[in-house]
Amino acid sequence: MFKLKTTLGTNTICGPNLIRIRHEKGLSQRQLAKNLQIAGYDVDHHFIENGERFVTDMELVALAKVLQVEITNLIDPTIPVAVQKDSL
Repeated sequence: MFKLKTTLGTNTICGPNLIRIRHEKGLSQRQLAKNLQIAGYDVDHHFIENGERFVTDMELVALAKVLQVEITNLIDPTIPVAVQKDSL
């Protein structure tokens, strides 16, 4: 079964923006995780940032709320999604 990935082989298109926004806010990965936990969310941000796993819509909402940004600021639509050749 084909799973969507970027052409870079990652499972998310929000990782680079998440890193950028986190840095702009002066947060380490550990601080972001703590802030997410304080807000009641258990999100493993590290795997999101490096693209090792898929990100759920609920995780995007949690990240946007904790970082105080719009969800659209997390998503980078310029990262191309790979197309499965068999599905064309």
